[in-house]
Formats: sequence, structure tokens, C-alpha cells
Amino acid sequence: MITLTERAATEIRNIMEAQGKNDAMLRVFVAGGGCSGLQYGMAIDDIVDEGDQIFDSHGVKIVIDPLSLGYMSGSEVDFVEDSLGGGFKIDNPNAIRSCGCGQSFATDEGQEAGGCSSCGHY
Repeated sequence: MITLTERAATEIRNIMEAQGKNDAMLRVFVAGGGCSGLQYGMAIDDIVDEGDQIFDSHGVKIVIDPLSLGYMSGSEVDFVEDSLGGGFKIDNPNAIRSCGCGQSFATDEGQEAGGCSSCGHY
């Protein structure tokens, strides 16, 4: 299961409303890359592919493919703000290592580190 904090859900609903996609879902996924081997992705989506799982959290539907769910099961998406601005942060209990930017992570399945394209951390 993937969950959102109330603050993240509010931000996502605001984004969907601004895009005129109130009935859409938040797609959460994992892709190869980043300095820790894997990186998170999120998109507003209205398509459910075969095998996708759908969760509801604070009134936002979250859709995730089976492969990504294997890496992200139990994760919580939050929205945080600091002196540099705001953004989404994922708390993933399966991650054994994360990049300083928070967008890249590794699990115990042996993903090799490289350069993070999103933040430049090595």
C-alpha cells in the first residue's frame, strides 16, 4: 500500500484542479537511475494498466504498477517546504540508502550507485 499525508493529498488535489483533471489519479512509479540506483517518479494519470493497483489516501486515488509496488510497498508521500521551496518527499521503508536530494534510493537487491541526474550528488 502507498499512502499520502494530508498535506501531500492537498497539494496533489490543487495540482489536479489547476490542470482541470479532478477525476485523475496520482501515478507513482520507480525507474532506474539516480545516484542510488533507482529513482521515484510521479505523474497525474487517468489510465489504469492491467495489473496496476489502486489505493485511496485522503481522497486521492494512487495508481502503481506491480514492479514499482514491490520497491515501494509501505511508502508514504509527504509534501515538505524549506528555504529552497517545496516538494514531495517519499518515506520508503524498503530503501536502505537514499540520495541527498531524496529522489533516488537503493534497496537490498544490490543496485549500484552512480551520479544522480536530478541533484548532482555522488
